[in-house]
Amino acid sequence: MRYEIKTSQSRWSRSSRTLPSSLLTAFYSTLNTHHFRLITHYSLLITLLLLAACEGTAVQIIPTTRPTITATFTETPTRTPGVSEVTPTIPPTRTLPPGGPSPTSILGPTSTPAAAAPTPTRVRNPNAPRIEFFTSDTLAVAPGEPINLYWSTRGASGAAIYRLDETGARSQVWNVGPDGSLTVRTRRSDRGEVRFVLTVGNDEEEQQLVLPLTCPDPWFFVPAPEACPDGPGQPTSLIEEPFERGRMLYAQSTDRVYALFNDGRSPAWIAFDNRFNPERDPESEPSFVPPPGLVQPVRILGFVWRGNDVVRNRLGLGAQPEFAYEGFIQTATAPDSAQSLYLSSVDGSVLLLLPGGDRWEIITPP
Repeated sequence: MRYEIKTSQSRWSRSSRTLPSSLLTAFYSTLNTHHFRLITHYSLLITLLLLAACEGTAVQIIPTTRPTITATFTETPTRTPGVSEVTPTIPPTRTLPPGGPSPTSILGPTSTPAAAAPTPTRVRNPNAPRIEFFTSDTLAVAPGEPINLYWSTRGASGAAIYRLDETGARSQVWNVGPDGSLTVRTRRSDRGEVRFVLTVGNDEEEQQLVLPLTCPDPWFFVPAPEACPDGPGQPTSLIEEPFERGRMLYAQSTDRVYALFNDGRSPAWIAFDNRFNPERDPESEPSFVPPPGLVQPVRILGFVWRGNDVVRNRLGLGAQPEFAYEGFIQTATAPDSAQSLYLSSVDGSVLLLLPGGDRWEIITPP
């Protein structure tokens, strides 16, 4: 669009060819104002057209959820050497006022065990009989030797001395005065120790005396057992024969046959009384021929072997013929009356047969 300013030549011709300066200033001012408005209108129109053209290609913005804050690991600073550490201050512990409520267990009330009743203390009668001493003039005694006992009491008209057996039971009694001495002879069979007890006032007070016994008899072999033998070793004639699974022995002093098994079964050994009569019983079984390298036991040992299935089956056949030799036999009796048997073996060792047939051992000399 074009704008033109038309002027009348006739008016200019009639009045003057030159316009006044005030008129020209007003004219240009009006022209500039009008021109500025046109430019503003055109700019708005172009902006609207451009926006309308961009609406078809605009990318739709979809709102998203607000991002969450992710915790990141921050390293803990380490202590620098030479810098003193700060000691943390422990907050004060809250203390409940006296008489406040006690915490209750979530499992329910707990039971408090009743306090045990105090044991009443026995008040001793100061006038009751008392034992001043009970002793002997020896520290040890040999079995069969006498023992001198001495005692003194106070406030008693009499006393009693008991001898205790192996189980602690009172076996002998001597009624004695409140003071004095008594000689008691030990038994030859006593072993280990002898024990006495002195009582006064109807057993209101008692005192025990224990005296060790020396071992009067040595063992016939070394190393000697700690137990004391029942007596000295007895010389005796012996017969021994080795078998496939054990051995057999005969001791003339006891006139018994001992079968010792090494098959691991129980009993480990069995003893038999000798019932062989050479005038009546044959020495062997002629119809039985053992395999090569094995022998049939004869006479005393063979009589037990042939007549007892347990012995024959557990021992097997003889590995060698029997050996006759001279040796010793010795016993030791424990406090419970269990007796162990020691026998000389043909090879110089000692055979220990423990009580009850439970076990047997070989004691080898050094």
